Amino acid sequence: MRKILIKIFAASALLISTGLSSQAQVSPTPTLQSNPWTNAQLMQPAQLASMIKEGRKVRIYNIGVVDDIPGAINMGAASEKENLARFGQIVKTLPKNELIVVYCGCCPFDRCPNIRPAFNLLKAQKFSKAMLLNLPTNLRTDWVSKGYPLKSSTKKI
Repeated sequence: MRKILIKIFAASALLISTGLSSQAQVSPTPTLQSNPWTNAQLMQPAQLASMIKEGRKVRIYNIGVVDDIPGAINMGAASEKENLARFGQIVKTLPKNELIVVYCGCCPFDRCPNIRPAFNLLKAQKFSKAMLLNLPTNLRTDWVSKGYPLKSSTKKI
């Protein structure tokens, strides 16, 4: 009887320790970031592509680490303080009612480290027509695969 109890105890201890160690290896659920933009402040790729094709005036800023679309000014990753500060210096000289479109597209919106700092900066500076290019998956999926153009060469300011 004692041998049976020892085996049951050992088996229980093994199951408990296995369960605890497997839980320790599970990565935590990613935390969703809050979005500083509204749905009305998301510009669809087709709309921006049409504006570019028509030659309409729009200020476009690449605030990430992806390829430039035509007309975009590459600011570098807005998650880096120096790049965000440079972006802030440039846009503070613009009229507050000018259409400004920012984009990154390095990764899905919920993980992007660049779009929130840049968009928050535009909100803080009270731009009434600040827009985020709607690239919820990434630039390749939501822009390039739809046949929209990229610049042939990237210039960073």
